[in-house]
Amino acid sequence: MKALKLRLKLKRKKPKFIRQGGKNLKRLGGKWRKPRGSQSKLRKHKKARGHIPHPGYGSPKSVRGLHPSGFKEVLVYNLKDLEKINPEKQACRIASTVGKKKRLEIMKKAEELKIKVLNPLRIETEKKDGENK
Repeated sequence: MKALKLRLKLKRKKPKFIRQGGKNLKRLGGKWRKPRGSQSKLRKHKKARGHIPHPGYGSPKSVRGLHPSGFKEVLVYNLKDLEKINPEKQACRIASTVGKKKRLEIMKKAEELKIKVLNPLRIETEKKDGENK
């Protein structure tokens, strides 16, 4: 858990990696592309030209790929997949292709096995006429 807090602290300090010219041209978008021009100021690491991703910006190896809650995510499609999960170290994420009926079954089974569901189905109650809409 100490490493998770460290990862959060490091992520706050990490700069936004914006593609060269991404600020000026909307069509380029915010997706990172490595600068390859021979005279590129960003590639040459000139001041105030932006940041380039380096290994030093990475998170600690022990928590790499973990959910912020500290569990390892496992994608679940059916009830059989739930039985393979270790509830102490892993949490399940129900696949987006699973329908409402099967999703409810998976959630009930997960509750019995004491497995955390990262994307539970939230059933909203209907609002009464007097309440704000």
